[in-house]
Amino acid sequence: MNEPILKVLDLVIKFSLRGRILTAIRGASLDLQHGETLAIVGESGSGKSVLTKSFIGMLDNNGWVDSGAIMFDGRDIAEYRSEKEWLTIRGRKIAMIFQDPMTALNPLRTVGLQISETLELHQGLRGASAKRRAVEILSDVGIPDAAGRYSQYPHEFSGGMRQRVVIATAMACNPEILICDEPTTALDVTIQAQIIELIRRLQRQYQLSVIYITHDLGVVASVADRVAVMYAGDIVELGTAEEVFYNSQHPYTWALLSSLPQLGIRGQPLYSIRGTPPNLFSDIPGDAFAPRNPRALKIDFEERPPYFTVSPTHVARTWLLDPRAPKVEPPETILAMRRKWRGARP
Repeated sequence: MNEPILKVLDLVIKFSLRGRILTAIRGASLDLQHGETLAIVGESGSGKSVLTKSFIGMLDNNGWVDSGAIMFDGRDIAEYRSEKEWLTIRGRKIAMIFQDPMTALNPLRTVGLQISETLELHQGLRGASAKRRAVEILSDVGIPDAAGRYSQYPHEFSGGMRQRVVIATAMACNPEILICDEPTTALDVTIQAQIIELIRRLQRQYQLSVIYITHDLGVVASVADRVAVMYAGDIVELGTAEEVFYNSQHPYTWALLSSLPQLGIRGQPLYSIRGTPPNLFSDIPGDAFAPRNPRALKIDFEERPPYFTVSPTHVARTWLLDPRAPKVEPPETILAMRRKWRGARP
């Protein structure tokens, strides 16, 4: 692989809450390649949004990067502390699309002015030049009659059109990385497909690297080049989409895939992951997923596993990959997926 555009190394992010310290990200590491689509998946509270907000300096005031590095453009942006420093990155180099367009847009200002404001702040455009470019971007994201819609307010747009406006705002400064935080959650299936196709087209047009944050593994299968699986503030498995779906190695990844409704058997209850995620206010010994893992080994409760290499593009943080570990078979659902995958390969 070439040198990644973004590289996260052993990142630890903490928050101070009511006099206690919560460790939201626990030594996470990943990289993003030029032009690729990386999906980050996991249950709510696993740290997906916190991790990516640290890339643009949008952690809450009570949060901070405690250790580790975020390497971008030859600099460790984890060391940035001032808003002035972050404005050289946020929007200009790395932009973010949020899941709820109504909270991402100011209801008291026209959509055109909101895009023009971004252009003025980051591109130095003014007046008619900013308006002209804003109309071009609205047209690029599929807003009909972009010149007329420029002067309308967010409430005058449908949900799908509002999300297109949010995407237009993110694209206004030609960023190198686009972070999509559940961009289709509030939309119906037809509009979801349109938004996903729009992001794919913009990625090709602007040569973007894209990070998707999502719970929807169906979306992941259709868009991702690689997948990072997060649990309790850590990346527990990272590989190509094909490797993670059809040759997954971590028990948490097995559990997520087994929970897919389309893999259920008619007449039988849908699979659900038992138990609850760990308390991030406390130290977590061993593998954080061990208490919920029916296949856990004794060492899983005692020592945190390192990353084991499955292939040059695939790693997993599980003791099951240690040569000394006993042979543990994944659930039948996962074995069936593997058989189907191997049978379909040339």
